Amino acid sequence: MTNGEVIAIDGKQLKHSYENKFENNPINIVSAWAADTKLVLGQKKVDDKSNEITAIPELIKVLDIAGCIVTIDAIGCQKNIVSLIYQKKGDFIIAVKKNQKNLYKSVEDLFKEAISKQFKGFQFSTHSTSESGHGREEIRNYLMLDNISSQINPDNKWDNLKSIGMVESVRTENGKTTVERRYYISSLDLDAKKFGNSVRNHWGIENSLHWVLDVALGEDNSRIRKENAPHNFAVLRHIAINLLGKERSKKLGIKNKQFLAAMDNNYLAKVLGLSL
Repeated sequence: MTNGEVIAIDGKQLKHSYENKFENNPINIVSAWAADTKLVLGQKKVDDKSNEITAIPELIKVLDIAGCIVTIDAIGCQKNIVSLIYQKKGDFIIAVKKNQKNLYKSVEDLFKEAISKQFKGFQFSTHSTSESGHGREEIRNYLMLDNISSQINPDNKWDNLKSIGMVESVRTENGKTTVERRYYISSLDLDAKKFGNSVRNHWGIENSLHWVLDVALGEDNSRIRKENAPHNFAVLRHIAINLLGKERSKKLGIKNKQFLAAMDNNYLAKVLGLSL
């Protein structure tokens, strides 16, 4: 891993992996995605009658995250997960939503206070980006505050919590403007640009992994259901994405590379790193 590499952790359900005959529910896989190198670093099947909260720590335990920034959606906003990341010498950016009612309110109130006082008495960093196209314009304002322990973490129950972040998305489409704010806790020092890039990179797991699994490899439509087969094939799909993504001699998408590998043994050998 390179220093500062973003490791996005997120879950995905295999929609058709259930078996009504045996009353099996669809399985869920939690994956770790390296945003820069675009590689699947690992995956963990969510145990039956459990959820991602229990699977995420088990996945983190087998990863080398030292010097990396681990990003997780709000389901990972748990003290034990933050503590584990800290113990493994990683940094974190974790979304805060209303499932953590008190924490969410504290973070939201502090940002409101800082903005109302025009940041007087606050240590802060800001960064903005703007994108437009297809009749839509979106401005993202990134804001970080640090030196917030007394308000957000007075009992030091969140290990290495140094800062909080806010992303304000102002979107204009068809003459209508909407504003959305999202909040995060983080171990990063004040650097709103780094924070913003990390948050954006987190969604690479949706666009570059989950979307590809469904569109290129047909995971959502897979009818593989029996026993451990859905999990085993999920792992094989991750391996395939890693191998096809690393092969760069052809400027093709994953789906076309997969087709070419099926038709051309020489190209297949190249994808697998073999020599014929």
